[in-house]
Amino acid sequence: MLSRLATRSARLVLAAAVVTALAATTACGPEDPSETGAAAPSTSTSSSASAEGTESGESSDGKGEAEATAGDKSGYGQSCGTNDLDFTVTWEAQPISHYLVTAKAKSGITCYLDVNTPSVSFGSGADGVASPVGQGGEDPIKLSGSSVAYAGINVKTTEGEGGKQFENVIIATSEDDPNPAEVELPDAPTVDKPIVTNWSTKRDEVIPRIV
Repeated sequence: MLSRLATRSARLVLAAAVVTALAATTACGPEDPSETGAAAPSTSTSSSASAEGTESGESSDGKGEAEATAGDKSGYGQSCGTNDLDFTVTWEAQPISHYLVTAKAKSGITCYLDVNTPSVSFGSGADGVASPVGQGGEDPIKLSGSSVAYAGINVKTTEGEGGKQFENVIIATSEDDPNPAEVELPDAPTVDKPIVTNWSTKRDEVIPRIV
């Protein structure tokens, strides 16, 4: 009799434990979101923000490259063509009579005289081409704004009455310049075996002498 009562009591205790456990599980409700991975959307948002940040950074870099390209000064340091310059020719009596050529860049132009000696001629014949004498000279000379360059011409280096008269001189920055300038002389000198100096920024360096 006692054995049956003990067995029955043990079953009741076990049943009560099961009921208690079920009640406790029901009372807890849904599982903790942190345990089910409910925080995953937050992680996804963070990754998206990171990706957007990367894209923004790339866009910024691209803009910087565009600005750098736009800031590039195209054409800076170009050689002076004859049509980039204005020329004047004046008569200089002292210390040795000669013609002074003054070259100045046209408004808004910056260029360099990187050919040291101008091409100077009178008329179209070969005998009217001025020979360079190599005096003076700076290489290259920057022309912009009010800066100028000078060259000196001696139109007659021979004795006697030989030569031809000319009212204009043809000037170019190089022998192959396609746009030479024809400049009026202050008078009509007799030309015979003319000579020309190099370009210089100093007037006293361009007095042409036969050496």
